[in-house]
Amino acid sequence: MSEAQMPQTLDETAAAAFAEKAGAMLEAGAVAVMMSIGHRLGLFDLMAALPPSTSEAIAQRAALSERYVREWLAVMVTGRIVAYHPQTKTYHLPSEHAACLTRGAQLGNLAVYAQAVAMMGQMQERLIACMETGEGLAYGDYPCFHQMMAEDSGQTVVARLFDTILPLAEGTAERLATGIEVLDAGCGRGAALIEMARRYPASRFTGYDLCGDAIAFAKEAARKAGLDNIRFEQRDLTGYDEKARFDLITSFDAVHDQKDPQALARGLKGALRGGGVYLMQDIGGSARLENNLDFPFAPFLYAVSLCHCMPVSLGQGGLGLGTMWGWETAQSILDAAGFRSVERHVLPHDPMNVWFVARV
Repeated sequence: MSEAQMPQTLDETAAAAFAEKAGAMLEAGAVAVMMSIGHRLGLFDLMAALPPSTSEAIAQRAALSERYVREWLAVMVTGRIVAYHPQTKTYHLPSEHAACLTRGAQLGNLAVYAQAVAMMGQMQERLIACMETGEGLAYGDYPCFHQMMAEDSGQTVVARLFDTILPLAEGTAERLATGIEVLDAGCGRGAALIEMARRYPASRFTGYDLCGDAIAFAKEAARKAGLDNIRFEQRDLTGYDEKARFDLITSFDAVHDQKDPQALARGLKGALRGGGVYLMQDIGGSARLENNLDFPFAPFLYAVSLCHCMPVSLGQGGLGLGTMWGWETAQSILDAAGFRSVERHVLPHDPMNVWFVARV
């Protein structure tokens, strides 16, 4: 009998410890889905502004069914998120917890990402089929995808756009104030571009995205903002080949799930005028699995990759590089595209992402 066939002695202590860990994972997954529901319904925001309150009072203020709210609160209490006072049958959200669970939260709103956990459950049957066939999916197959990405962008990009992100590309803010041509490639609902258009009226802004529903949302948002220096267009960036049109191009968490990231990088480089800048945000994990054991939210990001980023690339006939394609891959793609220089940055407020400033 070979060594590989020899029966293994069970370390019962280690087995029991892992069983406990696996049970904790099940609990955490259930709580994450309930966090998503609480975020979507505004319950965390409401409770952060209330004194200790009964389930009836919370439900009334939220215009929701009390029985459902009471059961949701039970998950939050046993999940150690909401505090419960049995004498008065009241609940409250401690300010220390609200600091990472509410819109505009001091530490960033982690409940935004709980929506991805809920989405994974909704996609389970489709993903099982994909794993059996090797086929991909389309952006439109995912419920509430653009809403979730817009919320993520709101706190990782838009909130720090002017004080932290644009200054990475030295001289860019000054050029925007004077007036330049700007493209956001993979703009989604366009929040970052709209804020730039509002801040820099002398510049002209264009947003391209594959998804028509996101572009429709962006157009309406720009109309409501009364902006006449911005336009959005539904466009597949496969084979993109505009020449020397823009002075600044941005991509915020949009390249790794493209059909062909290398071809896109070459196309974007060609679309820049002399002295132009490409500012690219993407996931900051490594291309090497062993380097990601301690990377923030690595299991979550690999799960998002399996459930979304890899399938949508494969669904376009693409490479399916996935969310954790690695900063090394991104760097090599930008280098191969022929940029004169490529700088890499990691920002304190956003440890999950990496920022590249590439110049022609």
